[in-house]
Amino acid sequence: MFAKIEQRTSPFPSDWSQAPPQRLFAFIRYYCRGFYAPLVIIMLAGIGVAVLEVLLFGFIGDIVNWLGARSPDTLLQEEGWRLAGMALVVLVLLPLCNLVGTVARNQMIMGNMPMAVRWRMHNYLLGQSLSFYQDEFSGRVSAKVMQTALAVRAVATSCMDVMVYVVAYFFSIIALMASQHWAMLLLMLAWLAAYTTIISHFLPRLKRVAEEQADARSTMTGRVTDAYTNIATVKLFAHTRREADYARGAMREFLATVYRQFRMVSTLDICLFTLNYSLFFLIGAVGITLWMHGALSVGSIAVAGGLALRLNGMSTWVMWEIGGLSENIGTVTDGMTMMTRPVAVQDRPDCEELEVTRGEIAFDRVSFGYHQDDVKKPHILHDLSLNIRPGEKIGLVGRSGAGKSTLVNTLLRFYDLDGGEIRIDGQNIAAVSQDSLRRHIAMVTQDTSLLHRSVRDNILYGRPDATEEELQRAIEQAEAGDFIAGLSDSYGNTGLDAQVGERGVKLSGGQRQRIAIARVLLKDAPILILDEATSALDSEVEAAIQASLNRLMEGKTVIAIAHRLSTIAAMDRLIILDGGRIVEQGSHDELLQKNGIYAQLWARQTGGYLGEAE
Repeated sequence: MFAKIEQRTSPFPSDWSQAPPQRLFAFIRYYCRGFYAPLVIIMLAGIGVAVLEVLLFGFIGDIVNWLGARSPDTLLQEEGWRLAGMALVVLVLLPLCNLVGTVARNQMIMGNMPMAVRWRMHNYLLGQSLSFYQDEFSGRVSAKVMQTALAVRAVATSCMDVMVYVVAYFFSIIALMASQHWAMLLLMLAWLAAYTTIISHFLPRLKRVAEEQADARSTMTGRVTDAYTNIATVKLFAHTRREADYARGAMREFLATVYRQFRMVSTLDICLFTLNYSLFFLIGAVGITLWMHGALSVGSIAVAGGLALRLNGMSTWVMWEIGGLSENIGTVTDGMTMMTRPVAVQDRPDCEELEVTRGEIAFDRVSFGYHQDDVKKPHILHDLSLNIRPGEKIGLVGRSGAGKSTLVNTLLRFYDLDGGEIRIDGQNIAAVSQDSLRRHIAMVTQDTSLLHRSVRDNILYGRPDATEEELQRAIEQAEAGDFIAGLSDSYGNTGLDAQVGERGVKLSGGQRQRIAIARVLLKDAPILILDEATSALDSEVEAAIQASLNRLMEGKTVIAIAHRLSTIAAMDRLIILDGGRIVEQGSHDELLQKNGIYAQLWARQTGGYLGEAE
């Protein structure tokens, strides 16, 4: 039965592509889609439980009066039907409301809802631009996804379950007190006014400190994760103590918010304790006085006293629920700043799929500069025009900061241009989908990053539907077969099934590079980008792989970046960039004869690296 009910809500909804709203409750409502029905069921069940529980106190008052006014022989005869009604409430209606609310909450909300929120957030963040991840800790992003998902569920269930239950309970108490005596009603209203004033005073303050706490927690998690991610660098520079102190600073800031939060909670607890027992005393004193004047029955005093004691425990519980609600609202608000950030590079609504038949690339008066904190930085590329013929192999040369990697990033449309356009086979890349664009481009970078998965999974990332034969051929061409055969991990996996560790940390730089090359060989895209593709390889392996790369480049349009000019000297054409502009172009021999920048770089090259910018 439970399994069927759990399937009534989906943990992996398909409507995840939209940007979430930027207002708090609209944001929460957006992530509650698909869960409205169980939330309404929880609300109605909570109202039912609240009303029926208060009615039980009225029943208790009636029983006290009956026991004083009826004899044992006549009690059942005179009040039997009302006692049967009480039994129906206690044995049927209350358990039924509890059953419905519990099943709706535990089977339809608790597991599926946070997973659905994570799923929507994860898919939205996967569509974020590269600049988004350059501005954020990866640990901070993942922590906020996890925290915000749980907080959205907590806010939704608290509002629809706990808060609705509390409001229904209080109104039921007021109605019951009014039925006993107007003086009891006035005492209850006075208590409610004082209680509301106290909560209204503390709630905004608790909310503010909760927001600060959520942000401090994310910063703390990000710093700790950053140290773990770069543990080799930390140990290489003997900065273990420095990293501990760096994390301790964030931990102290987080702890300061915890101290502020619980100082408020302690003050709130003391105020509520005093208020609640003042109510109990006044109800007892006023009730006895009214009874002495014949204006109130013993049963009514029992009802009022019982409700006062119930409120004593309930108000403390409500205090913690409100505290938790404010903390979760703070967590959601903090997460919203990240989750609602617009995607910088978006597909047009009418975008088409890129079709590459020849592989011609045209940069037409391209200008581009990076943004930092929404501030436009100076242009890296200035009115640059470049035509690359189908199947042409070009090499990009220039000192650091000349714009080589930026030119490649704009071709991949990691960023939108400030001016001009880039066309592939006559199609503006801004008018086609980003996925279709990148499916037709393969790239090997100088900073090879592998997924924390098996060697097989990493290579098949180039083409997941590749056959085993195609996989083995790519491994052989990348000269990776020998070292892969000797791999093993702590789980007992070997060879292609061995895990490579986070970012491929278990492999050497050369091994990571060869896996990356195998991945690109398997992808077999018509446009190939090589960004220091053999920089991590020794000379012997580089020479062996170079033959494979030459075969790979056949029939493809190739853009290669290399600091070792000897690795790209044989390209069809070399493009020399300086200050974001093309200053020279031609073959290796032609550029040497011009005796320009390229000739100077070639002459000054020492140990395979370019000279520093003057």
